[in-house]
Amino acid sequence: MCNKDRVNDGQTAQLRKIIHVDMDSFFASVEERDEPDYRGIPLAVGGNKKQRGVISTCNYEARKYGVHSAMATAHALKLCPHLKVVPGRMSVYKSVSAQIHSIFKRYTSVIEPLSLDEAYLDVTDCRVLQGSATLIAKAIRNDIESELNLTASAGVAPVKFLAKVASDMNKPNGMYVITPEMMQSFIDTLPLEKIPGVGKVGITKLHQAGFFVCEDIKNSDYRELLKTFGRLGQSLWKKSHGIDDRKIVTERQRKSVGVERTFSQNIATYHQCQTVVREKLYPELKRRLVKVSPDLTISKQGMKVKFADFQQTTIEHVYSHLDLEYFNELLAEVLTRQNGREIRLLGISVMLKQDERHEQISLDL
Repeated sequence: MCNKDRVNDGQTAQLRKIIHVDMDSFFASVEERDEPDYRGIPLAVGGNKKQRGVISTCNYEARKYGVHSAMATAHALKLCPHLKVVPGRMSVYKSVSAQIHSIFKRYTSVIEPLSLDEAYLDVTDCRVLQGSATLIAKAIRNDIESELNLTASAGVAPVKFLAKVASDMNKPNGMYVITPEMMQSFIDTLPLEKIPGVGKVGITKLHQAGFFVCEDIKNSDYRELLKTFGRLGQSLWKKSHGIDDRKIVTERQRKSVGVERTFSQNIATYHQCQTVVREKLYPELKRRLVKVSPDLTISKQGMKVKFADFQQTTIEHVYSHLDLEYFNELLAEVLTRQNGREIRLLGISVMLKQDERHEQISLDL
């Protein structure tokens, strides 16, 4: 890949060399590596069979049965009764993640961690391996496999969102490269649901409006798109024209702090929920918040409830300081949606005050 400028609808943007590295079923792969008996069988990391919980991740053998991350463990066991479910070892995963990131640093210092097992790397100015992003990505994957006995998939592209899309093209243990020359033709046929950030609600609305691939968006009227879909429309229009000016963010400002609990037995009353908030959730949230905002300054307080039928609802209001009594008010308000259902999960959270930076949607494109 080469570094060059391009002009798109009056905007000039510099193409860069971006690699997105994504470990393959990270938690499960670490467990398989460390315990040979787990290899070759459906395996999930998450809540055990005797307790409620959700699957953190699962291996590819389990995915063949429809098991996936964030699925309730009980439901996963219905889909795959012989699923081996093991508790997570977060300290081990963090240690392995640090080893992975030390490998990244051999090739570039411009790294944006997205999670323990996923990161963007900008290798535009790298001089190793002839400055080839493709060769660098191969070298990183080889280093991870030879040194850590784990596999990673990678995507290489001139912009961030395409690198992330590309890393999913040949999973597991694969790589896909999108060159500047093939970029627009690749984008044109890209299904909108493959674009990071396009959720289930958004894709439903887009399909109802007749938008299915990026070329549909590219050929649409920008002002109508903005009027109908707002910021999502603006973002998709840019991406459909190959515009993604986001830089690699090496330091990320934290936006929220939260804590939640899934109950071994459902609860149902306001008093039961209030006790959980007061005795369990609130003290833990306060402990976590002090680490990032010692004066407990926030912008919002919020609450999440998941009912016994797995329907989930959230509520949040603007509030400037952590306040237990205000959580009680939120609890009373959110339980007006209960409709006689029992509760399996309760969570509370706060939004942190962000830097005073505001972005406006512009019609001048």
